[in-house]
Parts: sequence; C-alpha cells; structure tokens
Amino acid sequence: MTIKEYYRYYLQKLQTIYALDEASVIAGWVFENKVSLKRSDILRHPELLLTPSQLECLNKALHRLLQHEPVQYVLGEAWFYGMRLKVNSHVLIPRPETEELVEWIIADCNKQPALSILDIGTGSGCIAITLQKKIPHATVTAIDISTEALATAKDNAIDQDARINWIQLDFLNEAAWANLGSYDVIVSNPPYIPLEEKSRLDKNVTLFEPGTALFVPDHSPLLFYEKIARFAANHLNPDGKVFAETHEEFANATQHALAKFFKAAALKQDMFGKNRMIKATQYR
Repeated sequence: MTIKEYYRYYLQKLQTIYALDEASVIAGWVFENKVSLKRSDILRHPELLLTPSQLECLNKALHRLLQHEPVQYVLGEAWFYGMRLKVNSHVLIPRPETEELVEWIIADCNKQPALSILDIGTGSGCIAITLQKKIPHATVTAIDISTEALATAKDNAIDQDARINWIQLDFLNEAAWANLGSYDVIVSNPPYIPLEEKSRLDKNVTLFEPGTALFVPDHSPLLFYEKIARFAANHLNPDGKVFAETHEEFANATQHALAKFFKAAALKQDMFGKNRMIKATQYR
C-alpha cells in the first residue's frame, strides 16, 4: 500500500471519533513519531510503499487511538513549554493552561533570590522541571502520591537536565507534612473535578488519564485548596506565594476559600478568558 493510500485510510478511520482537523493533526504526529514520515514526505513521495514493519507499527497505533486512547499516551510523549516529556497512564497529559500558570510564576518570581519552590502533585514533573529550568537559582521540591508518576517525572528531569528534590507523599495526610520544609512558592495543579462530572468528560480522559489526579469527592470540590491553605500556615515563608490551577466553575469559590487564609487571592484568566489560575499572598 502506498503512503498516500494508507494515510487517507488512516484519516478516514480517525474521523469516526475525531473531527477532520484533529484527525489530521493526530495522523501527522503518529506518522512522524512511529515511522519518521512527515506530511511533506507524503506529499513529495505519495507512491512510496510502506514496509510490512511500518504498516504493523501504524496499525497498532491506530487500534489504540480508535479505543479513544490519547495520542500522547500512544506516542509516549507530550510537549510542554518547548520540552518533549515522557507521559503514560500514570500521569496527566500536560495542558496549555498549565503552561500559562508556569509563565505567571516565572514572570512573578524569577527575580527573587534564593527561591525555594514546592510543586504539589507533580505528575509528569512538567511544572517543577520548567520552573527549575527557567529559574535556575531556585531550589525545587516536587511531591506526588504515586510512585509510578514520580518515576516518570524523574526520567523527564534526567532528560531535561533538571535538578529536583522528589518526595513520594500523600499530601492529604497532614501527618506527612512533617517531611516537608518551608517554601517561598507553593504551586499545584491539584485534582479539582467533582466525580459527578465524570460522565460528561471525553472518553480519552475518563478511560485513560489517572483518576486520582483528576477527581475529588462531590461534597469537597475545594479539598486540595483548603489543605494547601492550611499547609501554608507553617510551610510558607514570610512574603511567600501560593499559585494553583483552578476549575473555572469553582474559581470564585476557590478565591473565597483562600481569602479566609490569605489577605490577597487573585484570579487570572487563561487565553480563552476563563478563570483558571489563582495566586494567594500575605498569609493571615
């Protein structure tokens, strides 16, 4: 089968679950990642025949994609802040909104001397690694409840030559806080989606991304923010700051909750005009 014929077949199959534009992007990623063929190669050499091993590799990827598995997991990688990071089913796929959160922290804090940062629920390590790379004088500690997630994050840090202090820890267990120090910046992209919303999410999220990194009990949507605020009482340095990603529908409630502990809690909109980030300062 020629490249042109098979690529057309690939697009048709992907369009059974994706719109054409998204299917085209996914197909392009898979062909380049799995068999080192770019779209320009397909246009220049449409009659080139794919080898049996190439077809087998692409077919395996297509089978996984048609089960709604995210393309990032199929490829084993995702891009974040210009870095190629390893991802798998133990870690969330980094999102553009999280890049905006990181950008906010860098702009706000990169001139502070001897900066110490704690990343709560690090997952792939995308936040911690980016902050250490972009603020090289910072000392960064990252924690996660999942040993598998930390293993992935450590691999990413090695690949990116980032120096991070990794700690496996259940942050909701307040007794474990004794294992942590004090910090100038506390950052988190915590679980914040109530379980009742699970049925409304796409299958590629609910079937494959780690639920412990996504969901909170319906009766406690602000669980992690309240824990972070209480943690800050004894672990945030004077003039320290807390940054977090938020659920757009609970952003105002999150701001109100943090205002009980901090004199200032400011929301920030993402590129789509949604309240998706918060910064809290001046602990009471």
